[in-house]
Amino acid sequence: MGLMDIRAGKWYAKGLFFACLGCGRCCAGPQEGYIWLTRKELQRAAAYLKILPEVFREKYVRRVGFRLSLIEHPRTKDCIFLTDFGGGRRGCAIYPVRPLQCRTWPFWNENLRTPQAWEATGQKCPGINQGTLWSFEQIESRRTAKPDADGRPE
Repeated sequence: MGLMDIRAGKWYAKGLFFACLGCGRCCAGPQEGYIWLTRKELQRAAAYLKILPEVFREKYVRRVGFRLSLIEHPRTKDCIFLTDFGGGRRGCAIYPVRPLQCRTWPFWNENLRTPQAWEATGQKCPGINQGTLWSFEQIESRRTAKPDADGRPE
């Protein structure tokens, strides 16, 4: 099946508008969730923070079955790395090395399932339907991204 065949079945075939407005709501509670990361992503984040991977894992990671997830703030359920920069802007303290799950937001399968799911995502994320038009190819690249051997998207 080629890209044209895939495009024909997708409601977002003509693209979608999205711009990150720096609000941090994508990283915030109140629901508890998982922020999955690979061992390579853990190592890269530890190096970015200039700490040993073992220390990073002990302070910031929990095991969920056979997977690893960043911990959340116990009270707010925000990602532990969500930082308030002031002036209504929040962001990630490890942004340059954030996990693939974070890098692919908002182009997740559950957000793209239907136009209604995309609109519901917009209730939390004010950047939905704003700013830049992302092409079908760009969306699919994010939606289907898998970490390579270094934990970076292919």
